[in-house]
Amino acid sequence: MKATKATHESVLPSEMLIEHLITAVALIDADLRFVQTNAAFCELFDVGASRLRGLTLEAFGPASAVLLPLAQRVRAEQNAVAQRGHPLTVAPGRKLHVDIIASPAPDAGILIEIHRLTPELPAAPSRLSESLRGLAHEVKNPLAGVRGAAQLLLRRVVEPDLRKLAALIIAEADRLAALTDRLLHPGGKPHLGVVHPAEVNLHEIAEHARALIAAEAAAPDLKLDRDYDPSLPSLRGDADRLLQLLLNLMRNAVQAKAKSIVVRTRAEHAAVIDSQPVRLAARLDVIDDGIGVPENLHDTLFLPLVSGRAEGTGLGLALAQEIAHEHGGQIGCSSRPGLTTFSLLLPLEHAHAGQAHAEQAHG
Repeated sequence: MKATKATHESVLPSEMLIEHLITAVALIDADLRFVQTNAAFCELFDVGASRLRGLTLEAFGPASAVLLPLAQRVRAEQNAVAQRGHPLTVAPGRKLHVDIIASPAPDAGILIEIHRLTPELPAAPSRLSESLRGLAHEVKNPLAGVRGAAQLLLRRVVEPDLRKLAALIIAEADRLAALTDRLLHPGGKPHLGVVHPAEVNLHEIAEHARALIAAEAAAPDLKLDRDYDPSLPSLRGDADRLLQLLLNLMRNAVQAKAKSIVVRTRAEHAAVIDSQPVRLAARLDVIDDGIGVPENLHDTLFLPLVSGRAEGTGLGLALAQEIAHEHGGQIGCSSRPGLTTFSLLLPLEHAHAGQAHAEQAHG
C-alpha cells in the first residue's frame, strides 16, 4: 500500500461531472455511506445508483472486504491510500484485477476510484445512465439551432476571419451532435470513453485545438505557437477524444494565466510509457508560461477532484489522462512558475513497423 497526501476542493462536484469519467468512482460520506456513484461504477458492479445511495460500504457485498478497510484507513489518516493490482470480486463468480485509490474528499467524505487492469468477460449490453441520456436528448435541439445560425452567418459574412469562426462553430456542432448520437444509441456505453480508432494526424488535431482556444480565450494577448515535427507519422486513435485531451491541457494553461502556449511534437525513440518500453512514440508537449502547478498537487495532479483553483472541478486533467490511457499512452508533467510542460506520449509501434517494412522493400 502506498499513501500520498491529497488536496481536494471544498465544494462537492455535481453528478454530471463525475459521470464523464470512465474510471469507476464512488463518493461516500463520513459514516461510510454511499453519497454518489458514476455510471462506470454502477456498470462495474451491475447495480443502480438509486440502490446504492445511502447504503453502507459494509453492506455493499463481497467487494466491501477490500474497500471497507481502505476507506477506514483514509478516514483515520486523512491520506490517500492506493491498492495496486488487487483482485476484486465485483459480482458472484466475477473477479477482476484492479488498482484502487481511496482519498479524502470534502466534508470528511472519501472518494473511491477503481481502475480495471484486466478486461471483463462479454456481458449483456450496458444501459445508458438516465442522466447522460437526458443530457444528450436536451442538447440535440439547441445544438441544431446553433449549427443553423452558424450556417446563416457563413452565407452572409465575407470577412475571412469571421467565415473561419463560423465554420469552426459548425464543425464543433457536428462533433457534439455525433457524440450525443452515440450516447442515445441503444447499444451505447454509459460513459464517454468509447474509442473509435482510425488513422489520425496529430498535427491536424493540434491545429483544431489551437483554433478553438484562440476563439474562446478571454485574454486577447494570448500567444499561441507551434513547433511541429514534420516527419511524425499518423497514428491509430479517436480524433474526437484526442482533441478533447489537448483542449483540456491547453485550457489548463489558460486557467494558469499563461500568456504564451506552445504545442510541440516530436518522434521519440526508446520511450517508456507506464513503465513499459516502446520502440517509437509520438510526443506532444503543451508548454506554457503560467503560474505553474502548486507543489502540494504534484503527486495527485491527475486524480479526480484535485484542483489548484477554488472554482476548478479537478476533472480536466483526470479526463485527459484517461483518454491517454485509452490510446495506450500517458501524460506526464514538469512544472515551476513560468514554465510548465504537459507531455503526452502515444505509442507508434505500427508506424515504426511500416517504415521498417518500406525500407526493406526499397533496400
